[in-house]
Amino acid sequence: MTPPAPPAPVPASMGTITTSVPSRLDRLPWSRWHWMIVIGLGTVWILDGLEVTTVGNIASRLSEDGSGLSISSAQVTGVAAALYVAGACAGALFFGWLTDRYGRKKLFMVTLVVYLAATALTALSFDAWWFFTFRFLTGFGIGGEYAAINSAIDELIPAKFRGRVDLIINGSYWLGAVGGALLSIVMLNTDIFPKDVGWRLTFALGVVLGLVVLLVRRHVPESPRWQFIHGRGEDADKLVTSVEQDIEREKGRPLPRAEGEITIEQRKSIGFGLIAQTVFRRYPKRAVLGLSLFIGQAFLYNAITFGFGAILTTFYDVPSGGTGYYFAVIAAGNFVGPLLLGKLFDTVGRKVMISSTYLLSGVLLFGTAWLFGQGSLNAMTLTACWCVVLFFASAGASSAYLTVSEIFPMETRAMAIAFFYALGTAAGGISGPLVFADLTSSGVVGDTVLAFQIGAALMCAAGLVAAFLAVKAAGRSLEDIAAPLSTASSGTSQKTA
Repeated sequence: MTPPAPPAPVPASMGTITTSVPSRLDRLPWSRWHWMIVIGLGTVWILDGLEVTTVGNIASRLSEDGSGLSISSAQVTGVAAALYVAGACAGALFFGWLTDRYGRKKLFMVTLVVYLAATALTALSFDAWWFFTFRFLTGFGIGGEYAAINSAIDELIPAKFRGRVDLIINGSYWLGAVGGALLSIVMLNTDIFPKDVGWRLTFALGVVLGLVVLLVRRHVPESPRWQFIHGRGEDADKLVTSVEQDIEREKGRPLPRAEGEITIEQRKSIGFGLIAQTVFRRYPKRAVLGLSLFIGQAFLYNAITFGFGAILTTFYDVPSGGTGYYFAVIAAGNFVGPLLLGKLFDTVGRKVMISSTYLLSGVLLFGTAWLFGQGSLNAMTLTACWCVVLFFASAGASSAYLTVSEIFPMETRAMAIAFFYALGTAAGGISGPLVFADLTSSGVVGDTVLAFQIGAALMCAAGLVAAFLAVKAAGRSLEDIAAPLSTASSGTSQKTA
């Protein structure tokens, strides 16, 4: 009998360094440099929203004769949507591990290239299997984006702004959704584009916009927090010094002195075993919190968005070419939520805001389900109800990404984001489209009511978990919320950067 393999050794220390880089980054005032970070990293969510919404809105057109594809609407909103999410889960795990190992910048460049290439090839689809394949690969790229970008954003943005910036950036997905909804109206107009051309051009436009983002992203730096842990302390110090000098010139005054240093043992990489042990043994309550938040928001959004077009066309006779107007309204509500509520996550606090946004959106969706079941709604009033539900739900869903990116140690951050995104989204994002596509397209009122109730119940459950387990992270440095695994023990020789 073969003996079990020994556990993987923890990587040897590269030396010990004492640095004030975290406190120097956290005390920076908002500046043009921070806007560059937001534009370079955050705008990709607009592309994601543009593409996902477009696919949902063109589902009925793809299933029509003359579209150039032999595919049904249910396959687009069910199979293709599930494959997109499955790809996102796989990409998050794969690129999340690489992000923690090789750095944020390398990976947020690579993941965007993967996303753009797969999107371009989706536009060339000539058969269902091709469309399915490149929907999976598009998701693979966007899943990597979630891990690489959320970790980089939280490490570069000052602590006092971190909550609102993270929420607004993740919420910007819905700006793309507004664009996708309105764009689909034009692209589905056969007086402008033939049936087999318009939907292809929507993907092509996404590629063009993505190339612009890629050009901006070249100027976004590596995370200094990642650098000083992985043996590049001098690079981290030079980068932060350069940023400080630029901001002092911009503001016309010297920056206040940074308070606080941290001593860490530099490492090239952290093994999966140590990451898992940290997340589940050292922070089990935080693990439960992260998983609950992701599952709750994934099911709520699948309950509404994946079946939204089918609900409007089936129950209210809205033509397929007109569903984009309605979706633009609820997408706008999704963006306004994080925009208006984001600051409160930094001032009122994480626990109150996370739990209340989850609970409110769940309760409001229960109310919407009841009204829908009673036949009290029409296309406009249902859309208005959705808009209110998603105003709160979007802020809550964005806070799920914020939460898992700030409550675990630096060395595990990208992998933690990837893991909870993949596990929570797989539970709600793969099973959700497959279940809800049948429920919302059946034409039976009770089936759609059940879809709403499932999403609402899981959202409320996540809100209750947050009420007890959410971490007080507002205004605190990442190193204070969760000490790096590489924090040095006493008695080790030090070098200072």
